[in-house]
Amino acid sequence: MLVTEGAVEVEVPEGAGDAVTADLFFNPVQELNRDLTVAALRAYREDEPRASTYLDANAATGVRGVRAAADGWDATLCDVDPDAVERSRANLARNDLDGEVVHRDANALMHERHFDVVDVDPFGTPMPFADAACRAATGLLCVTATDTAPLCGAHFHSGVRSYWTVPRNTEYHAEMGVRVLLSALVRTAARYDLAATPVCTHATKHYVRTYLRLDSGARAADDRVDELGYVHHCEHCLHRDHEYGLIAHPPEWCPACGEGVQTAGPIWLGETADDDFLAAVANAVDDEMGTAEEARSLLDTLRAELATPTHYDQHRLCKRWGRSANSMDEFLDRLRAAGYEASRTHYGGTTFKTNADVGEIHDALH
Repeated sequence: MLVTEGAVEVEVPEGAGDAVTADLFFNPVQELNRDLTVAALRAYREDEPRASTYLDANAATGVRGVRAAADGWDATLCDVDPDAVERSRANLARNDLDGEVVHRDANALMHERHFDVVDVDPFGTPMPFADAACRAATGLLCVTATDTAPLCGAHFHSGVRSYWTVPRNTEYHAEMGVRVLLSALVRTAARYDLAATPVCTHATKHYVRTYLRLDSGARAADDRVDELGYVHHCEHCLHRDHEYGLIAHPPEWCPACGEGVQTAGPIWLGETADDDFLAAVANAVDDEMGTAEEARSLLDTLRAELATPTHYDQHRLCKRWGRSANSMDEFLDRLRAAGYEASRTHYGGTTFKTNADVGEIHDALH
């Protein structure tokens, strides 16, 4: 069937949806992901006008690479599946676009060639492609992870194997997934004396998407590694704390309630986005995009989010305290009136970030 996204029309498998079809994979739910990709590429090119080459390392139907080519990039579409290669070529031709289509294992290609932008969007974890992608990207690395259960600790052992960290399944599980993924990518880049700095990251529906600027230099890579650390979380009272460093020093007991704590890490504790880049991405969203309104709303929320390493859920706290939930605006206003910073988050309608701890939140609302 034919699907229109942005400025292109592509042919995708009949009945494509949330699962792998008999021949190719196409997920319409990821249109927001692809719209933001086009906007992020525009924002990056505005900052780096010499950037011209783009690799879609896991092309499938080719829709992402075709959209990049339509936006003026010298696009290379790669896939190991011969049906995907054929479909990608057909979709470039359908839109009268130039572009290279490579029938190859993506890792082999990325070990041989360099691109200004490398985009890794596989089915499942991106980590089997991470080393090669870090070596191939000379400026911007774009990564999607759809294995959210391992990322957030719901599938604990799989998360440990894939990301070589300890994930924990907390009420801020989506942000745990974001920070587990960023930790793994920062550590991978650092092995090659590359500093990976997140400039835009979001957890939406069943996936995490991040864009990282890559800069060369051992000292810069060390600076990124210094932003890794651990979160110590109490499941009883929801108190949490964090510490920087690669060696954890978890408290024996929760300092707030005396119960035991869980430790997650090493995870990324730094900022997950750059405000200037987010603003440029928002300016690059156009009304031709099918998710333009949703994309702008998401970017506005990301720009307003505090940079604390975890967030809270108002309903979870109020249920624990045996009180009714206020409107989110009133809830956040009362925190601010008590002298604390507070913001909504993109992780859910009742989620928020603050520099107050659980006890301080409780006192501000009672």
